[in-house]
Amino acid sequence: MKKISGIHGCLFCIILAVLIWSGIHPTDRKTWYLEVGPACICLLILIFTYHKFRFTTMSYVIVTILVIFIFIGGHYTYNDVPGFEWLEKHTELKRNHYDRFGHFAKGFLALVLRELLLRRSLLPKGFFLTAVVTSFVLSLAALYEIGEWITAKIMGKSAHEFLGTQGDIWDSEWDMALATLGAIIALCLLVKLQNSILEKLDHKAN
Repeated sequence: MKKISGIHGCLFCIILAVLIWSGIHPTDRKTWYLEVGPACICLLILIFTYHKFRFTTMSYVIVTILVIFIFIGGHYTYNDVPGFEWLEKHTELKRNHYDRFGHFAKGFLALVLRELLLRRSLLPKGFFLTAVVTSFVLSLAALYEIGEWITAKIMGKSAHEFLGTQGDIWDSEWDMALATLGAIIALCLLVKLQNSILEKLDHKAN
């Protein structure tokens, strides 16, 4: 069994610390469960599969940043994250844009999926792989919006903070578009770096 990387252990400790902080007197406990729960399930999957399939540190850093965004949003609710609330009050912004920023950041999951496919499938590097991972991010964003809609139908008005639409009828469309844009930008900026990291990993394996 491979030892746990020191860097990966540090990332896990950071995630755990933020999770504990997030769970201490959140603005709305029910919303906290709804926001944080899916992220914790994904983290558990990564933990239990760590020795069978270990992602590169680059992918784990991306996951760490994303779950921290989610834990912060879950603690305050996306409508009331302090820094972005300050921007809303002191600029001409008409809403708290923390959730917009978060959905854009989720597009960087494209790099995590790209690594998985390059290491565990026959898909070669190139346009088709880029199209697949971008489409997956869009599909994931759409699935999340459908999940929010189902939750709202079940919970009724009590799901208001979880939805975080802030009166914007195009909120779902914005979320999906920004996640896709995030994926495209992430792939444009970081593919060469990821390829270099994966090539070094292949050399070590051989």
